[in-house]
Amino acid sequence: MKKLSITARASLLALAIPLLHGCAEPGKATGEGADAAGNVAIVNGKAVPRSRVEVLLQQATRGGQPKTPELEAQVKDEIVLREMFMQEAEKLGLARTADYKAQMELARQSIMIRELFNDYSKKNPVTDEEIKAEYDKAKAQQGGTEYHARHILVEKEADALALIKQIKAGAKFDELAKAHSKDQGSGSNGGDLDWANPNSYVPEFGQALTKLKKGEMTETPVKTEYGYHIIKLEDTREAGFPSLDEVKPRIQQSLAQQKLAKYREDIKAKAKTDYKFSQ
Repeated sequence: MKKLSITARASLLALAIPLLHGCAEPGKATGEGADAAGNVAIVNGKAVPRSRVEVLLQQATRGGQPKTPELEAQVKDEIVLREMFMQEAEKLGLARTADYKAQMELARQSIMIRELFNDYSKKNPVTDEEIKAEYDKAKAQQGGTEYHARHILVEKEADALALIKQIKAGAKFDELAKAHSKDQGSGSNGGDLDWANPNSYVPEFGQALTKLKKGEMTETPVKTEYGYHIIKLEDTREAGFPSLDEVKPRIQQSLAQQKLAKYREDIKAKAKTDYKFSQ
């Protein structure tokens, strides 16, 4: 029989379910030992409440496990075995050790922090309007028309004007790019920038590019923070872009993570402390 596993975060004491399965066949323990009060079992005179099973099942299904009779039976097995092991640990006085108390404090913090963020996410869900706005923004930046361009980047405007004059006189654009362009990445390839959306460039460059027709070159140098550009448009094409339905789950997850990150930073910013974070 295939053994199921419960996510590691579901187990605060890090007991591995696969190690416990040999004690009882899943299915056989279901309902056995349960009483009218809703307890799963009685271990050495102490009741094991059903509520523990529900909590662990909830953790398991939240982590992606489907809720099946087999999983429920295995969770019951673990809950009962945990009670047995806990009673033995308490009998040995392990709950009074410093190491146990330190680990319990860390576990308490982890649970509280997780609940804090879960509570925030429930109260601040990502809306359809936010998803649509993010989709439209990405589509504007990455979709639409793509441009295949070349450019030559030089430091001085006079140098750019001289190169434009040479190109008009018959010099080859790609050869001049290899010889003179400061942009080593594209210069070695004849100034080729490949296909890209104009929004991926600095504004001055992108605006000048969209004004060109296929085969045209800028008549005057285009100044940006990097220097002076001579831009040539090789061709254009319509870029494909996925539908909103295709990318909605990914956008929703990304926005949820961004909201949580901001919430974390807000808490950090308003806290008063003399501690200096390393990052």
